[in-house]
Amino acid sequence: MNREEYLRMFEAEERQWWYAGMRAIALALLAGRLSPDPVRRVLDAGSGTGVNLLALASYGRTVGVELSEDALALARRRGVESVHASVLSLPFGEGVFGLVTSFDVLYHRWVPDDSAAVREMARVLQPGGFLLVRVPALRMLWGAHDEAVHSRHRYTLEEVGALLRNAGFEVVRATYANSFLFPVILLRRTLDRLTGRHGSDVAFLPAPLEALFRWLLLLEARLVRRLSLPLGASVLVLARKPA
Repeated sequence: MNREEYLRMFEAEERQWWYAGMRAIALALLAGRLSPDPVRRVLDAGSGTGVNLLALASYGRTVGVELSEDALALARRRGVESVHASVLSLPFGEGVFGLVTSFDVLYHRWVPDDSAAVREMARVLQPGGFLLVRVPALRMLWGAHDEAVHSRHRYTLEEVGALLRNAGFEVVRATYANSFLFPVILLRRTLDRLTGRHGSDVAFLPAPLEALFRWLLLLEARLVRRLSLPLGASVLVLARKPA
């Protein structure tokens, strides 16, 4: 992504409805599986501008890896630790981390081999440790945003589950997310294709819509603690490396 896109992300990630809501859903999947542990090491593989490292800090000592120098510079402004590296070649030894996360990374053109990336995450994860992956869902939702953020692929739930199982993981939970707004997103992406619109979706909406959309995602965060959602604009899978 270009520097302007990372700046938009940096300004939006803490408060904008999608970032805040999807972060809540991810944390809801971890709730009850992991307790706070100051000794545990936590890796965010593809940490972007670093906001998820702040959110994951309650689970242990966090570090990120990021390929973009622009994103790394913004992460350092947040005061988090992130190093320059690719998810295809993580600069850590085997079995170092108790938790590895990867939020909207495997889909990217900079990751031409998602299987290799997942195997690398498995390598640095401790036996019994958890991997949480989020990727954009469903080819039918391809639109201007995908082009702007250099998407390579949008996944199905089954694809992500198979990807992780083939790397030796046990799938603990698998769900779609951003489900309530799926019809709105499908309409927006269809109009993108029909009108030829360009540019990403990273922006603040009018305050009433921001509040409504964020509330809907927070409601989903409560639901995914107990059940998996059958359709949505994102896929989240929590998996465990066998002990």
